[in-house]
Amino acid sequence: MDIMKIVAIIRNEALGKVEGRLVDMRVHGISVTKVTGYGEYANFFNPDWLVTHARLEIFTEEGKVDEITTAIMEVAHTGMEGDGIVAVIPVRKLYRIRTKSEVIPEDI
Repeated sequence: MDIMKIVAIIRNEALGKVEGRLVDMRVHGISVTKVTGYGEYANFFNPDWLVTHARLEIFTEEGKVDEITTAIMEVAHTGMEGDGIVAVIPVRKLYRIRTKSEVIPEDI
């Protein structure tokens, strides 16, 4: 079984609901970062066009990817431009700094 990284960029307004769903699903850890950018939706009324979103990063075992990505999309969906994206990226190795040991999927 492999380790995967889920990266989701979502509307700030959806962050609390998405976090709540992930906690209910017992996802063990997430990182949240404030990001700015534009893609499908750009704020052309703002001089720099950029929109602020939240980026979530989740490391998980491959078998949980579909459940987590589906939950994020269900909760963050409004049907409007700018809802965000979800990417799934394979992770070759993952180390825990505290123990200096490699993390195996069962430890996530």
